[in-house]
Amino acid sequence: MLFVRHATSAGMREVRFPADDSADGPADASGLARARLLGGTLPRDAEAWSSPARAARETCAALGLDARPVAALAEAECGRWAGVPYAVVAENEPDALASWLSDPRAVPHGGESRADLADRVADWLGSGASGIAVCDAGVIRAALAHVLGLDVMAADRFDLAPLSTTRLTSAGGGWRVAHVNRKVPA
Repeated sequence: MLFVRHATSAGMREVRFPADDSADGPADASGLARARLLGGTLPRDAEAWSSPARAARETCAALGLDARPVAALAEAECGRWAGVPYAVVAENEPDALASWLSDPRAVPHGGESRADLADRVADWLGSGASGIAVCDAGVIRAALAHVLGLDVMAADRFDLAPLSTTRLTSAGGGWRVAHVNRKVPA
């Protein structure tokens, strides 16, 4: 499975919690131009999957992929924090944010826990899906946590740049990590 982190969007640039398409908006034009470069290096015959997020779907189009949107590849639902800048949440709800950052089962925002996201991604990986998946960092980190047997919080230590690739290979009933955060040339 080759994971591609989608191109940068306004929500990413403004460091906001993930939200629906209307709040996060489209992928940046410069990111989509870089995605077209990466697209030429991807296997043409691979099945392609996408997060339902607009930036992920637009990245797939720029990559030249006919990807199927899959709910399992969506970022965690952030409830009332959706679309709100991290700095605003840190200022207005410091204890709630601290809980969310330290407890994978915490849902102070009323949305989905990070552990639930990790379970959803692990289930999808277990379904036998293979090919190319275009999504955001939380999903890729959840996949890495699953295949490495890490706590979901430990996977936060992986840096995943926009349009970077992470390759996981199926190996004897388990998974191997071929590479993480490989970046497309600018």
